[in-house]
Amino acid sequence: MLFAIHALDTPVSLDKRMALRPEHRKYLGAIRERTAFSGPLMADDGKTMIGSLMVMDFPDRGAVEAWLASEPFNKGGLFASVAVYAYGGTPGPFQPE
Repeated sequence: MLFAIHALDTPVSLDKRMALRPEHRKYLGAIRERTAFSGPLMADDGKTMIGSLMVMDFPDRGAVEAWLASEPFNKGGLFASVAVYAYGGTPGPFQPE
């Protein structure tokens, strides 16, 4: 089942984000085949990273929460908030019925 993970960074956290980024990317890379898409959320200036959005395949919510517990950005205290939602869309371009 796909889950959308919406995480917002703590204020003034760019240095922390950049320090944790290599470990975060390695952690994501380990499950790349289960990742529909992921990337940083940006401020309206298009330059400032303010959070993360990840849509990933997990068997259930418990598996998402277990994965998040060790996710480097989350474990490292970067995120001020994390929300997890079941995602009903499909990866790729919109397909009209």
